[in-house]
Amino acid sequence: MSRLKSRVFSAVSPHLTAVLVGLVAFLIALPATVLPASAQNFQTQAPHAILLDAESGTVLFEKAADEPFSPASMAKLMTIEILFHELEQGRISMDTEFVVSENAWRKGGAKADGSSMFAQLNSKLKVSDLLRGIIVQSGNDAAIAVAEGIAGTEENFARMMNDRAKELGLTKSVFRNATGYSHPEQKVTARELAKIAIHLIETYPDLYKIFAEKEFTWNKIRQQNRNPLLFDFPGADGLKTGFLDESGYGLTGSAVQNNQRLILVMSGLKTARDRAVESRKLLDFGFRAFEARQLFAENDTVGEAQVFGGASRSVPLVSPKPIRVLMPRGSGDKLAARVVYMGPLRAPVQKGAQVARLQVMRGDIQALDVPLYAGDNIPVGTMSQRAWDGLLEFGTGWVRRAFSSVANRG
Repeated sequence: MSRLKSRVFSAVSPHLTAVLVGLVAFLIALPATVLPASAQNFQTQAPHAILLDAESGTVLFEKAADEPFSPASMAKLMTIEILFHELEQGRISMDTEFVVSENAWRKGGAKADGSSMFAQLNSKLKVSDLLRGIIVQSGNDAAIAVAEGIAGTEENFARMMNDRAKELGLTKSVFRNATGYSHPEQKVTARELAKIAIHLIETYPDLYKIFAEKEFTWNKIRQQNRNPLLFDFPGADGLKTGFLDESGYGLTGSAVQNNQRLILVMSGLKTARDRAVESRKLLDFGFRAFEARQLFAENDTVGEAQVFGGASRSVPLVSPKPIRVLMPRGSGDKLAARVVYMGPLRAPVQKGAQVARLQVMRGDIQALDVPLYAGDNIPVGTMSQRAWDGLLEFGTGWVRRAFSSVANRG
């Protein structure tokens, strides 16, 4: 019985009007979305890109956002996440010292012809300095020193990166080193890099401030932050650039204007100048062309999920915070929304458990994908209630038919 089930809603912004369709989910035909010309015609030179609103999760623009590519130094965002997590867990402190091994010095130092902190061989560096070496200077030597200091070897650290990525819900990204050096198996997607960025900002707000530092000096060598947005885009405060011959110039960035934070990821640009120009253009577009509209208030019932073997045949689905979506300014766009869950849910269902997701489409873009939670406790039903559900399934196959119909409709 645990197969994908969805209920589909039809909606016209600013409010979603639910159209219940019974046990079987049908895709509802909607008129074509008409966007203002500024939103409809926007393009970027970047082969991979995504722009989203951090608070609501609304996707404002995407281009090949789920196609894997080599992350280059943007892979260091996961290295930094591991380091932040270790600090938060108290396993290390800012004063913890890691040794710059010969491997870190040779592979990631100045002689390696990549970005470097210029740390000296066998020197001991505090975590506070290594963090800035990675974030501000994109030092490969610093990243390797951290990996070896935490996990013993960079290979062990890469396993930690992948385990942590799974914990964060990343399903397509694979990490093979702490630096972002080229590796045939090391791949990420723009959407998942954006997810890492939001996680870093929301989970480690104090540590995240390091991303906004414009320069850092180590070993008497002053280096500027490689993020071009920090120097010429109002409100920019992070995150990380990257470059490899195979993947071109990339950037994961963030900026805040008028209490709104946007996250962008792009990769595949031909020059550093293109990266700077396209990132500014994408953020300008997001701040200028969209406005927020509320779909559901806090703890509103968004829909219902069916329950098998429970005291009730369904459970209301709610969100503990308001659900908002960003729409092109002045548009009358129609939204298509659906609640997707694995079900029917088997009783007991605990109030507050995440059991479904609300997915909202704006034209061809999945603008929103947010979790929904059980609004009530649904205990196991009486023997007669459970027997009735079992007989209904055995005699009519309503569950299987519903799932089959959903699958056939894509």
